[in-house]
Amino acid sequence: MLRGIYLPRGTDAAALTMATYGIPLLVLATTHSAALTGLAFALEWVPRLGAFAFAGTLVDRHGTTAVLRTASAGRALVVLAAAVILPTHAAGYSATVTVILLAALTGILSECSYIAAETAGGVAGREAGARAHRVQSALLGIDQVATLLGPALAGLLLEWAGAAAMLGVIAFFSLLTSVLAPRESRRAKPAARQPVGHGLRTGCSVLRAQPALSWLVAGLIASNLTLGLLQAATPVIVVQRLGHSTADVGLIWSAAAVATLIAVAVCRRLIDRFGLWPVGAVSATIAATACLAVSFASTYHAYLALIAVLMAGEGGMTVVLRTVRSRLIPADVFGATLSLTILLLLLPFPLAGVLVAAVPPAQLGHLITLCAVPQALGLTAAFARLRTAPALRT
Repeated sequence: MLRGIYLPRGTDAAALTMATYGIPLLVLATTHSAALTGLAFALEWVPRLGAFAFAGTLVDRHGTTAVLRTASAGRALVVLAAAVILPTHAAGYSATVTVILLAALTGILSECSYIAAETAGGVAGREAGARAHRVQSALLGIDQVATLLGPALAGLLLEWAGAAAMLGVIAFFSLLTSVLAPRESRRAKPAARQPVGHGLRTGCSVLRAQPALSWLVAGLIASNLTLGLLQAATPVIVVQRLGHSTADVGLIWSAAAVATLIAVAVCRRLIDRFGLWPVGAVSATIAATACLAVSFASTYHAYLALIAVLMAGEGGMTVVLRTVRSRLIPADVFGATLSLTILLLLLPFPLAGVLVAAVPPAQLGHLITLCAVPQALGLTAAFARLRTAPALRT
């Protein structure tokens, strides 16, 4: 399983996190504009959301191997092209347009590769049976190791070696993913050929048939608006309000990844002992409380600590979501349903970028508090409805 699932998952996650956190930093370093940084964050996520409309169906139709290899190789080519172009347009309008186009293209390709890797992980979890949460914890741990290293590496490379070096490392991890892409299981059968748009309808049907999964997704949608807002606003808050560097922005998300890794390891043992619902409910409480407090942080270290606590709570909820998802979604429509659930979870992210672009930097703390309230209410309602759900009893 190490060679077949975990290694390509790790290299893909490294490329994804470096692009996700590094490109907004590149925009801020180039333009010095909070509004353009927020706009770039929104434009980075809109194409990703569009990719979910067809990525799952492509995986169900062509298999994880073909999609993962093609998307990863395409991302490497796009990033290498940008690394060649950007040094000749170090600042100004041309550089801003270049990095925004880079964000859009890498976003589409990254989400296609992510869906393929996540589908392969779902198959592995399903084959593990009662130990599915352990497989999902391992996959989430890999993602968090990438989040630990990716933002810090992107920030350090951008500050000390330049954009070309950062983009070159992203291309390297993308090419490794293409080479290491896992082979299809011989037992896996390709889905019948259907129009790409059929995948969304299939996913909707599965969600309607699985109320537990629907409520869990609804609660996490409320949470992700605040999380997206923090991701979009953190470069502005840390660099312009707290007076720190772009490398320090990356270190915040690396520290958050350490906290999440610890939380995932603890949650795996707690789920064995207490079940999914108690662990998910406690994780939701921790995340909501930290989010309400983060807007009051007046120092860099306080802000870092609260983000770490918030992401630890998010990590626990993600283990619960992935475990429930692997249990409830039928194998033959897993890719399409997975695409829809992730699409719904990511819808708040471009909205968060628009909000950051529209609100003056001095008012971002009030905006975070305003969004943290519906997050707390949404998570409370979701886990209250899930308390008696059979899928969360074990």
